[in-house]
Amino acid sequence: MSSLDTNIVLISLPTIARELPDTSLLDLLWILMGYTLLTAAVLVNFGRLSDMFGRVRLYTFGFAVFTVGSALCSLSQVGPELIGFRLVQGVGAAFLFSNSGAIITDAFPENERGMALGINQVAIVAGSVSGLVLGGILTYSFGWRSIFYVNIPIGIIATVWAHHNLRERAVIKRGQRIDAIGNVTFAGSISLILAGITFYATGSAGVRTVLSMIVMGIALFIFFVYYEMRIDHPMFDLKLFRIRLFAAGNLAIFMNALARGAVTFVLVFYLQGPTMRLNPFAAGLFLVPTSISLSFFGPISGWFSDKYGARLISTIGLVVSAIGFLMLARIGQTTTFNELVIPLVFVGSGMGIFASPNRASIMNSTPPPERGIASGMSSTLVNIGSIFSMGIAFYVMSLTVPMTNLAGIFLGTSHGTAIGPWVNDFIHSIHDLFLISVAILLIAIVPSVLRGRRQVWDVSQPNETVK
Repeated sequence: MSSLDTNIVLISLPTIARELPDTSLLDLLWILMGYTLLTAAVLVNFGRLSDMFGRVRLYTFGFAVFTVGSALCSLSQVGPELIGFRLVQGVGAAFLFSNSGAIITDAFPENERGMALGINQVAIVAGSVSGLVLGGILTYSFGWRSIFYVNIPIGIIATVWAHHNLRERAVIKRGQRIDAIGNVTFAGSISLILAGITFYATGSAGVRTVLSMIVMGIALFIFFVYYEMRIDHPMFDLKLFRIRLFAAGNLAIFMNALARGAVTFVLVFYLQGPTMRLNPFAAGLFLVPTSISLSFFGPISGWFSDKYGARLISTIGLVVSAIGFLMLARIGQTTTFNELVIPLVFVGSGMGIFASPNRASIMNSTPPPERGIASGMSSTLVNIGSIFSMGIAFYVMSLTVPMTNLAGIFLGTSHGTAIGPWVNDFIHSIHDLFLISVAILLIAIVPSVLRGRRQVWDVSQPNETVK
């Protein structure tokens, strides 16, 4: 459901920008990034809460919170209000993200986890595909508010089903403490750095203010790391990074998210922008090949990783994605579906091949009592990579496209204007973004290759073992 919401909002964003009163360019960015940022900020502590009070219980609670947040979003009257209600959704999404991988890992033996996590990946991708198509249909036919209505019945059904059918398999760890200081300093550091980037890119603040934000954010992050290394129950259990598979897998997953986090964001505005001018439904159909190919290769790569290990399979996925981004770096002012489908299939296939083995490798390397926090840490890194991907993408475009024209593209006011030289600047900035993605993916190959041999904690056996 949370993956459905990400793409259903994304495909509808140009329409929201045009129709929701008092929505600035900065508001538009934070409608997307605020949700992901809050999710990332609380994920790990929610994972800790799940270790303390039960993963299934808080997973079910996440469905309920997400449903309430969706209902509130549908009632938004101005841009800042929608940002606030999206934060409520983000809290619910954090409960879901921080527990799904751990619940699946606890439920399956080691030789079946890759496949199980691959099927989970299919469910996530099914939400993404549904979001692109359903979001386009609903927005085009009934208006943007309908994209939030769809979450309400799904959320109610999911909450009731999870409450009655899921059973707790994890060992509850009572007596732990929540790292409030770590949570605040982590959220503050990421927020300040990201705010500095977006404020500068949109011209919302001067250079001195922006530099102050970024420097304060970096200083706060350094304090966060220092503090986390000296307390008994940290938000980020940095000792887990002593496990080679855990550290390498999480570095690879962060860089993969940094490379691909903005691809749909950029392509949505390209397809609905001043040259292609597609409606939301047509734009959604253009992007479906990525999600379908990802869903196809997710379970297959999971099965292969169960047999042959994650190192080879995950690395192949990164290479395939890099080829896809290299092909995308050649798109012109207009393109046909047939011209776009092959690069998007490569990108989606690479994501699918990489994700399941890498996720299984991370979770298998983690001691069972720490899987809640480990799952939260891994999901946090994915979200942080995606957030910064969007922030960096907008910053790169702002370097070459005049701000008036860039605002017109993202706020939907450029459709009635004459196409000028600035459109070429917009296309070239997209090329630059995809080439940057290629470079990041090639760097991500290094930790993927160097992750080492398989290490497995198997909770499905009577006595927990390391293989």
